[in-house]
Amino acid sequence: MRVLVLGAGVSGLSCAHELARAGHEVEIWARERQQATTSTVAAAIWYPYHVQPLERVVPWALDSLRRFTELAEDPASGIRWQRGSEVFPKGATAPDWIRSLPGAEPLPRRALPAGFEEGFEFDLPVIQTPTYMPWLEHRVLALGVRLQVREASSLAEALEHCPTLVNCTGLGSRTLARDTDLHPVRGQLLRVAQGGMQRFWLDEHQGAHPTYIIPREHDVVLGSSAEAHVSGTQADPAMLDSILERCARLEPGLRGAKVLGSLVGLRPARSSVRLEAEGVAAGRIVHNYGHGGAGVTLSWGCAREVLGLIA
Repeated sequence: MRVLVLGAGVSGLSCAHELARAGHEVEIWARERQQATTSTVAAAIWYPYHVQPLERVVPWALDSLRRFTELAEDPASGIRWQRGSEVFPKGATAPDWIRSLPGAEPLPRRALPAGFEEGFEFDLPVIQTPTYMPWLEHRVLALGVRLQVREASSLAEALEHCPTLVNCTGLGSRTLARDTDLHPVRGQLLRVAQGGMQRFWLDEHQGAHPTYIIPREHDVVLGSSAEAHVSGTQADPAMLDSILERCARLEPGLRGAKVLGSLVGLRPARSSVRLEAEGVAAGRIVHNYGHGGAGVTLSWGCAREVLGLIA
């Protein structure tokens, strides 16, 4: 059937890929190409962060992990496997699903940074989004998907063009779907020079903001902030200083690292991911948005569910 996908971030492109691969005739309308989307700003490491409900999120995430494992076989994808650690302060407990990750094992106490009581090390894919997003768009277009830079003024306008619609507009759904539950959570990142760092570090539980160190091929991404209902995209120097200090507690070698720049993205957060079909007079809409800080992590699992709802 004909399907119109709204949005060309990681969710929209992944849905378009799965729909086209299944034989549907797919068109994408995008306000902006992938280079300008929040997805391209993302760090991005596979990890289900700031997203609910976990009973749905974890299966989507593990489904995506299997797909990223397959895609990493293509060096051009920008997906690289790395080993690293997540650490937990006193009073925080590791979720059960961590123990099922590839190579998962407890981190020896001697390897724990100061102030942490427990840790696990495991292998995860790092998705280098400046490489991955253009690569994914190219794969989608190679399947015959048509992509237009065109913003829908309303869902009714899109349904008039095509009665089967997949809504992957992220924060745009605050207006398009009149969703008052959807809100931005600003995340700020620092990029520092790659000085041979190979392991990632994650700390989601100590303090008000998540802390992570994600080495990439040409830089290291340090994060982050979780500023709910903040929509400005101007970097806050005080927050960037805080990020660098928090990351240096995990990896002291970062003190004095050359700063290459900063990035600001707005996570599309919601009390729960909205992935459901809605029947309307003019046709049918499958909504797929509200992925919080886990848009890349959930992308393929959610796309497979969208395909099932369309079918």
